[in-house]
Amino acid sequence: MYDIISIGSATRDVLLESAGLSAGGGSASGGDHSICLTPGSKIEVKKLVLATGGGGTNYAVTFARQGLKTACIGVIGKDANGQEILRELKGESVDVSMFQQHDDPPSPEGFGGASMTAYSVILVYPDGERTILSYKGEGQHFSAAQIDFSKLQSKWLFLDSLGGHYDLFEALVNHAVKNNIKIACNPGGKELAHGLEKLKPFLAHLDIFLVNKEEAASLFGEQSPREFMSKAIISISDGPQGVSVTDPEGHTYTAGIPDSPVVERTGAGDAFGSGFVSEYIRSGNIEKAIQFGTANASSVVTQFGGKAGILKQGDNGPWPLVHVDTK
Repeated sequence: MYDIISIGSATRDVLLESAGLSAGGGSASGGDHSICLTPGSKIEVKKLVLATGGGGTNYAVTFARQGLKTACIGVIGKDANGQEILRELKGESVDVSMFQQHDDPPSPEGFGGASMTAYSVILVYPDGERTILSYKGEGQHFSAAQIDFSKLQSKWLFLDSLGGHYDLFEALVNHAVKNNIKIACNPGGKELAHGLEKLKPFLAHLDIFLVNKEEAASLFGEQSPREFMSKAIISISDGPQGVSVTDPEGHTYTAGIPDSPVVERTGAGDAFGSGFVSEYIRSGNIEKAIQFGTANASSVVTQFGGKAGILKQGDNGPWPLVHVDTK
């Protein structure tokens, strides 16, 4: 029996920092900007970091480092990048026995080659913001048929991006409901694209729902998420404005972003969400979950990549203090 199984995206990442990357049309952190590169130029890279990423694996590492018995299910190709993802997860004591491997034939144009694991090139701005060039590769080939549901014996399931595979999302939620497994969910863009009417039957079964403000607006419009998730803890983040969390009893908890050093922000959202879920599983206390999620995110942004700064069980900080207001 696992404490939690994380199901979602798995990528190989390369992070590039360069003084030659400049943001035009506003500050990078303000969102209204463009990256400026001169065609034909050669730009020196100041720092290069190879890492693994993807929400499914990032969450799994936090869960494991917090002492939860964890398995992770994702999709990789038959390449060295996929093997590196498995090697790193095994080193974190994450069970990867249910990972899927997909073998795509070469394209007619000969681009990309066969069976390539998802890959991201992350261009890091001087202020820590980043632009991500994302190649989905084999990560988009999640298959419900390849999951042995008899092995999904867990207290919790965490559902991340599933490549838009509605049948897989449906099967996982139904399995959890049938077996009294709690569900935490941070849906990907392709899941949200299915729309409210199609997702509505499953939202009612979620126990923790994590999205940002833009994602919430795209799915619910002017409607309240609470109308569709009566039993869920709903966490909506809003970048520099912090996070708002509501519980099923109607209490709202809000917290800002602490003033802490930022190297680069890749994985910050995953770190908050996974820290929140880990602490809630441990204590059942929403305030503590917000504080630990924020501490985990604040640690992750001090290093390159989505995993290097993830907190371990027993870490004592120093962590930035977060004041949580309850309404």
